[in-house]
Amino acid sequence: MQESRQPNATIAIVDDDPSVREGLSSLIRSAGLQVETFESAQEFLARPAAEAPSCLVLDLQLPGLSGLDLQKRMAEVGLEIPIVFLTGHGNIPASVQAMKAGAVEFLTKPFDEHDLLRAIQEAVERDRRTREQHAQMRELQNRYESLTAREQEVMQQVVSGLLNKQIAAELNITEYTVKIHRGRVMRKMHAESLADLVRMAENLGIHSPKRSDRT
Repeated sequence: MQESRQPNATIAIVDDDPSVREGLSSLIRSAGLQVETFESAQEFLARPAAEAPSCLVLDLQLPGLSGLDLQKRMAEVGLEIPIVFLTGHGNIPASVQAMKAGAVEFLTKPFDEHDLLRAIQEAVERDRRTREQHAQMRELQNRYESLTAREQEVMQQVVSGLLNKQIAAELNITEYTVKIHRGRVMRKMHAESLADLVRMAENLGIHSPKRSDRT
Protein backbone atom coordinates (compact mmCIF):
# COMPACT_ATOMS: atom_id res chain seq x y z
CA MET A 1 0.00 0.00 0.00
CA GLN A 2 1.74 3.15 -1.22
CA GLU A 3 -0.24 5.44 1.12
CA SER A 4 1.13 3.58 4.12
CA ARG A 5 4.72 4.57 3.44
CA GLN A 6 5.98 6.96 6.09
CA PRO A 7 9.72 7.81 5.88
CA ASN A 8 11.42 8.07 9.24
CA ALA A 9 8.44 6.53 11.07
CA THR A 10 9.18 3.77 13.58
CA ILE A 11 6.67 1.06 14.46
CA ALA A 12 7.10 -0.78 17.76
CA ILE A 13 5.66 -4.30 18.02
CA VAL A 14 4.98 -5.85 21.41
CA ASP A 15 3.99 -9.51 21.21
CA ASP A 16 5.26 -12.52 23.16
CA ASP A 17 4.98 -14.85 20.14
CA PRO A 18 8.22 -14.80 18.09
CA SER A 19 6.46 -15.98 14.93
CA VAL A 20 3.90 -13.17 15.22
CA ARG A 21 6.64 -10.60 15.75
CA GLU A 22 8.49 -11.89 12.70
CA GLY A 23 5.38 -11.89 10.52
CA LEU A 24 4.34 -8.39 11.60
CA SER A 25 7.87 -7.08 11.10
CA SER A 26 8.02 -8.42 7.54
CA LEU A 27 4.62 -6.93 6.68
CA ILE A 28 5.34 -3.51 8.16
CA ARG A 29 8.83 -3.28 6.64
CA SER A 30 7.29 -4.06 3.25
CA ALA A 31 5.34 -0.82 3.67
CA GLY A 32 8.60 1.13 4.00
CA LEU A 33 8.53 1.52 7.77
CA GLN A 34 11.17 0.91 10.39
CA VAL A 35 10.34 -1.71 13.00
CA GLU A 36 11.36 -2.44 16.59
CA THR A 37 10.15 -5.61 18.32
CA PHE A 38 9.65 -6.39 22.01
CA GLU A 39 8.45 -9.58 23.68
CA SER A 40 7.01 -7.90 26.78
CA ALA A 41 5.49 -4.65 27.97
CA GLN A 42 8.36 -4.21 30.43
CA GLU A 43 10.93 -4.49 27.65
CA PHE A 44 9.08 -1.85 25.62
CA LEU A 45 8.89 0.54 28.58
CA ALA A 46 12.65 0.31 29.02
CA ARG A 47 13.36 1.54 25.47
CA PRO A 48 14.46 5.14 24.84
CA ALA A 49 11.77 7.47 23.57
CA ALA A 50 11.42 7.42 19.78
CA GLU A 51 12.77 10.48 17.98
CA ALA A 52 10.57 10.02 14.91
CA PRO A 53 6.78 9.72 14.62
CA SER A 54 5.83 6.27 15.83
CA CYS A 55 3.08 3.80 16.56
CA LEU A 56 2.72 0.82 18.87
CA VAL A 57 1.27 -2.44 17.57
CA LEU A 58 0.32 -4.14 20.82
CA ASP A 59 -0.91 -7.63 21.65
CA LEU A 60 -3.74 -7.61 24.17
CA GLN A 61 -2.68 -10.81 25.95
CA LEU A 62 0.86 -10.53 27.31
CA PRO A 63 2.66 -12.19 30.23
CA GLY A 64 3.20 -9.81 33.11
CA LEU A 65 1.74 -6.46 32.11
CA SER A 66 -1.13 -6.98 29.67
CA GLY A 67 -1.72 -4.75 26.68
CA LEU A 68 -4.35 -2.77 28.58
CA ASP A 69 -2.00 -2.51 31.57
CA LEU A 70 0.69 -1.12 29.29
CA GLN A 71 -1.72 1.39 27.79
CA LYS A 72 -2.59 2.58 31.30
CA ARG A 73 1.07 2.73 32.37
CA MET A 74 1.95 4.77 29.29
CA ALA A 75 -0.78 7.28 30.14
CA GLU A 76 0.53 7.52 33.71
CA VAL A 77 4.08 8.35 32.59
CA GLY A 78 3.02 10.63 29.75
CA LEU A 79 4.23 8.36 26.95
CA GLU A 80 2.10 9.54 24.03
CA ILE A 81 2.32 6.88 21.34
CA PRO A 82 -0.81 5.90 19.34
CA ILE A 83 -1.70 2.23 19.84
CA VAL A 84 -3.10 -0.38 17.47
CA PHE A 85 -4.27 -3.38 19.50
CA LEU A 86 -4.18 -6.96 18.25
CA THR A 87 -5.91 -9.85 19.99
CA GLY A 88 -6.52 -13.51 19.29
CA HIS A 89 -9.87 -13.35 21.06
CA GLY A 90 -12.96 -11.30 20.31
CA ASN A 91 -13.06 -9.39 23.59
CA ILE A 92 -15.67 -6.65 23.28
CA PRO A 93 -15.26 -5.16 26.80
CA ALA A 94 -11.50 -4.96 26.32
CA SER A 95 -11.86 -3.36 22.90
CA VAL A 96 -14.26 -0.76 24.31
CA GLN A 97 -11.87 -0.01 27.16
CA ALA A 98 -8.93 0.29 24.79
CA MET A 99 -10.74 2.60 22.39
CA LYS A 100 -12.06 4.80 25.19
CA ALA A 101 -8.47 5.17 26.40
CA GLY A 102 -7.42 6.45 22.97
CA ALA A 103 -6.41 3.40 20.94
CA VAL A 104 -6.47 3.95 17.19
CA GLU A 105 -7.78 0.49 16.31
CA PHE A 106 -8.58 -2.90 17.86
CA LEU A 107 -8.08 -5.79 15.42
CA THR A 108 -8.83 -9.46 15.97
CA LYS A 109 -6.42 -12.11 14.69
CA PRO A 110 -6.38 -13.21 11.95
CA PHE A 111 -6.62 -9.64 10.69
CA ASP A 112 -6.64 -8.22 7.19
CA GLU A 113 -3.18 -6.90 6.32
CA HIS A 114 -4.62 -3.82 4.63
CA ASP A 115 -6.68 -3.02 7.73
CA LEU A 116 -3.55 -3.19 9.88
CA LEU A 117 -1.51 -1.01 7.53
CA ARG A 118 -4.31 1.54 7.33
CA ALA A 119 -4.52 1.63 11.14
CA ILE A 120 -0.75 2.09 11.37
CA GLN A 121 -0.91 4.87 8.78
CA GLU A 122 -3.58 6.66 10.84
CA ALA A 123 -1.60 6.18 14.05
CA VAL A 124 1.64 7.52 12.57
CA GLU A 125 -0.15 10.57 11.18
CA ARG A 126 -1.76 11.18 14.56
CA ASP A 127 1.63 11.01 16.26
CA ARG A 128 3.16 13.29 13.63
CA ARG A 129 0.46 15.92 14.26
CA THR A 130 0.88 15.62 18.01
CA ARG A 131 4.64 16.07 17.75
CA GLU A 132 4.19 19.13 15.53
CA GLN A 133 1.74 20.65 18.01
CA HIS A 134 4.13 20.04 20.90
CA ALA A 135 7.01 21.58 18.93
CA GLN A 136 4.92 24.64 18.10
CA MET A 137 3.91 25.00 21.72
CA ARG A 138 7.53 24.76 22.90
CA GLU A 139 8.53 27.43 20.37
CA LEU A 140 5.68 29.69 21.53
CA GLN A 141 6.68 29.20 25.17
CA ASN A 142 10.29 30.03 24.31
CA ARG A 143 9.22 33.25 22.62
CA TYR A 144 7.19 34.28 25.64
CA GLU A 145 10.06 33.49 28.00
CA SER A 146 12.34 35.67 25.85
CA LEU A 147 10.24 38.69 26.85
CA THR A 148 11.41 40.80 29.77
CA ALA A 149 9.24 40.89 32.88
CA ARG A 150 7.92 44.33 31.83
CA GLU A 151 7.20 43.14 28.30
CA GLN A 152 5.24 40.20 29.70
CA GLU A 153 3.23 42.64 31.83
CA VAL A 154 2.49 44.78 28.80
CA MET A 155 1.50 41.74 26.74
CA GLN A 156 -0.91 40.61 29.45
CA GLN A 157 -2.51 44.06 29.47
CA VAL A 158 -2.63 44.29 25.67
CA VAL A 159 -4.42 40.96 25.21
CA SER A 160 -6.92 41.93 27.91
CA GLY A 161 -8.12 44.67 25.56
CA LEU A 162 -6.70 47.79 27.20
CA LEU A 163 -5.60 50.82 25.17
CA ASN A 164 -2.05 52.09 25.46
CA LYS A 165 -3.06 54.97 27.74
CA GLN A 166 -4.95 52.56 30.01
CA ILE A 167 -1.95 50.23 30.16
CA ALA A 168 0.27 53.21 31.03
CA ALA A 169 -2.02 54.03 33.93
CA GLU A 170 -2.15 50.40 35.08
CA LEU A 171 1.64 50.00 35.06
CA ASN A 172 2.46 53.57 36.09
CA ILE A 173 4.59 54.21 33.02
CA THR A 174 4.29 56.62 30.10
CA GLU A 175 2.18 55.89 27.05
CA TYR A 176 5.31 56.21 24.89
CA THR A 177 7.02 53.51 26.96
CA VAL A 178 3.98 51.27 26.50
CA LYS A 179 4.24 51.72 22.71
CA ILE A 180 7.92 50.74 22.79
CA HIS A 181 7.26 47.62 24.85
CA ARG A 182 4.22 46.71 22.77
CA GLY A 183 6.25 46.86 19.55
CA ARG A 184 8.95 44.65 21.07
CA VAL A 185 6.32 42.15 22.22
CA MET A 186 4.82 41.91 18.73
CA ARG A 187 8.27 41.36 17.17
CA LYS A 188 9.52 38.83 19.70
CA MET A 189 6.26 36.85 19.64
CA HIS A 190 6.17 36.98 15.80
CA ALA A 191 2.61 38.29 16.04
CA GLU A 192 1.22 39.91 12.89
CA SER A 193 -1.86 41.41 14.58
CA LEU A 194 -3.56 41.89 17.93
CA ALA A 195 -5.83 38.93 17.18
CA ASP A 196 -2.73 36.82 16.52
CA LEU A 197 -1.24 37.87 19.87
CA VAL A 198 -4.51 37.10 21.66
CA ARG A 199 -4.55 33.57 20.21
CA MET A 200 -0.98 33.06 21.39
CA ALA A 201 -1.90 34.22 24.89
CA GLU A 202 -4.84 31.81 24.95
CA ASN A 203 -2.57 28.93 23.91
CA LEU A 204 -0.11 29.90 26.64
CA GLY A 205 -2.88 30.07 29.24
CA ILE A 206 -2.22 33.75 29.96
CA HIS A 207 -5.11 35.26 31.87
CA SER A 208 -6.10 38.91 31.98
CA PRO A 209 -4.54 40.65 35.00
CA LYS A 210 -6.62 42.31 37.65
CA ARG A 211 -7.18 45.95 36.86
CA SER A 212 -6.67 48.79 39.25
CA ASP A 213 -9.16 51.61 39.84
CA ARG A 214 -7.21 53.96 37.53
CA THR A 215 -9.16 55.35 34.60
